This record gives sequence, structure tokens and C-alpha cells, in this order.
Amino acid sequence: MKHILLIFAGSLLAIQSYAQQNKHVLLVSVDGLRPEFYLEKGWDTPNLKSLMESGIYANGINSVFPSVTYPAHTTIITGAYPDKHGIFYNVPIGSSNGHWNWEFDLIKTETLWDACKKAGLTTGAVMWPVSVGAPINWNFPVRRADEDEKSNQYTITKPFVTPSGLIDEMTNNNVIAGTEDELNYPQLDKTIGEMSSYILGKHQPNLMAVHFVGADHYEHAGGRDSKQAHIAVALIDKQIGKLLQVLKDNHLRESTTVIITGDHGFVDNEYVFSPNVLLAKMGLIDDKGWKAKFFTPGGSAFLYVKDKKLLPSILKMLDELPPNEKLFKVIYRNQLNTVGADPSAVLALAFNKGVVGKTNIKGNLIEEKKGGGNHGYYPDFKEIQTGFIITGTGISNHKEITGMGVKDIAPLISEILKLSFKSKDGELFPNIIKK
Repeated sequence: MKHILLIFAGSLLAIQSYAQQNKHVLLVSVDGLRPEFYLEKGWDTPNLKSLMESGIYANGINSVFPSVTYPAHTTIITGAYPDKHGIFYNVPIGSSNGHWNWEFDLIKTETLWDACKKAGLTTGAVMWPVSVGAPINWNFPVRRADEDEKSNQYTITKPFVTPSGLIDEMTNNNVIAGTEDELNYPQLDKTIGEMSSYILGKHQPNLMAVHFVGADHYEHAGGRDSKQAHIAVALIDKQIGKLLQVLKDNHLRESTTVIITGDHGFVDNEYVFSPNVLLAKMGLIDDKGWKAKFFTPGGSAFLYVKDKKLLPSILKMLDELPPNEKLFKVIYRNQLNTVGADPSAVLALAFNKGVVGKTNIKGNLIEEKKGGGNHGYYPDFKEIQTGFIITGTGISNHKEITGMGVKDIAPLISEILKLSFKSKDGELFPNIIKK
């Protein structure tokens, strides 16, 4: 009996120790992260590989549809699909001045930021999408210049930074110089790393979210395995190393769970497909207006109609295309419901790998497009998956998991930080947190 009591007491102590120690989560999103970055020797990522060896990792997790940055990052922070959180694409449909979905108040469901605030926990974020005006204690959000805003990027961002003196604080402490080139490629990820390291060490938020962007930029420019992409990924890995060192220097490593993830994978470009050319031939769209139109976020196209009676004729037209022009599969409304895509779209085209959509209404239906890469595809094949690593006290060691999605990250963070947060679509993935 005494032996049983000792075992029980030891188990209880371990549970209490885990609850006490894990007061912090460092959430790092690498835009365009592919599992190869930490699984393959050809990528210069010693920090990612070390984290993988010490915790749990995936050979790929599923994104949202379309698999683009702003909807995916909002799903990460809400545990909800786009149809519930309201961020369907990077940009609002019809945006003509370069304005993206920057503002936090566009999100229609509870976020981890809200839950942390309710729990009295502190938060920090650098370059996290859709975070302008978010309830984050230390926040340097993504807010680029619209086409009619011509100014230094720091000047554009400064009104939206919280607290209002954060940029001056970082400048005075020689974290940043405040020069324009710091927020441009190729220096941008280094700046993100410096800002994040400062906030993490100085203010020690309970939830710190960091968004690195260079891998995505250079995969778009040069393709999945371009030299520039390799350089960008190596730079990001170094910044992650700095963040880990900050945790160590401030005696936070044992009380911090580290999560590395992304928003989507990448596919090399081969062809451009312009579905509005087909609608123009049907007389449904022209320079003066539209009765039906496709919106094309990369590797997909979403159809909108002003009268649903038009849908049968559009489906018939798509079905009758010759095989050499049918570079897509149709995603019907019931399938869009399953993956939580924009409820206003009547259907979508999921393009074949290597095919990228374009919105023009004139010109060729299909053109070759060699060079560069893209995403936005239906998340049902390997190349478009993103990566996932989690490590820290109370996390299982060196184990591979399968079947996870970006929607399942918020429930994990909620459990680790003991938040009263209920995900609408995500689930607490089993066997990650030690019992």
C-alpha cells in the first residue's frame, strides 16, 4: 500500500510540476514551411533538426482551403476554419488599392489572444497576420502600405504597434535602427528575429507568436528548392536559434513549450489558368461588370454568381472542356462546407499541381509559367502540407505524428496554458502532451 501511495504521490507531483513549469508558449510560424526543412539533410537548419529530435514532429500537417497565409494563420490562432473565423483570403475580394486583411476586428470568433487576456496572461507578437488592433500586450503587426500610402514602413506600422512606445523602446535599446531596409528583404527576417528576441527576453509574455516571412517570399520568386529559398530558410533557422538562446539566458527554457509550424507548403509553377476567360465567352463578365466571376488565390479559383440559376450552365461549360484544358477538379459546395471555405462561393476549382489561377478576362485560357512557386491549392496532397514540431516540458519525446491540421494547434496551446478556450473545429491531438 505504501508503494502504491508513493507512486501516486510521484505522479501527482509530476502533474503539478508540469502545470507550474509550462507558463509560456513560443509559437513560431515559418511562412511556407515544408517538412523537408527539418527532415532532409540538404537544408541548413540545425536548430529545427534539434527541436525535432527533442520533441514531436509531423511529416506534414494539413492547411486550410485556400492554403494561403492569412486564413491559415487565423485558423492557427482560433482553431476554427475560415467559414467561422471570417478570413477567407489574404485580401478582401474586390480590393483595388493593395489593402489586405490586416485588421483583427475582421475575425469573427474567439482567438488565443482573447483567451489569454481573460486569463490574465500576457501576449506578444511580431508580424502575425490579422493582428492590427488585437488585444496583444507587445505587438508589431503586419501592416503594409496601401497603394495610396507612400512612406517609410516604420512610419506606416507605428500607429498600429502596441504599446505605442514599443518601436522607440527597441530603437533606444539598439534592437533596431529604424531604417527602411530593416523591413525589406533580405533583412526582414533578421529584424523579426531581433524584435521577437527582445520582447521574449525583456517582457517574457506567456504566449509569444512570431511570423517569419522570407522562405515564402523566395519560394514564390525562385521555386521550392531555389538557392534563395535555401538561404532564407537558413537565416530563419538562425533566428530561431537566437530565440532559443533567449529562453536559456532568461531561465525560461524549462517553463516554455516551443511550437514550430507554418501555413502551407509550395508547388513549382508550370501553367497559368484564367477561368474568367471562359465566363467572358459566356457573356457573364466584362470590363463593365459581372454576373459570375472567379477569384483566384494561387492554386485555386472560387466562383461567385449574382444569380444561382447561372450555375448549371457554368458547370456544363466546365464539364465539356477538352481534357487538355481541364487542369482542375471541381470542389462542390458540400465539399467546401467540409473544409470550412468561404460560404459565399458556389463552387471552387482545385487546380492541378503546378497550375496557378489568374483573374484576367481577356487573353489565353492557358499559358506556360516557368519559374517560381505558389500555394493556395486544395489541401489534399503532400507538397502543399506544412510542418509541425513541438517540444518542451511535458511533451513526448522524438515521436512522429500523422493526421494533424493547423486547426489543431490552438487547442494544444489552450491546454498547455490552461485557458478556458474552446476551439470550434480543432481537436486536442492525442499523445502529444504527456499524461
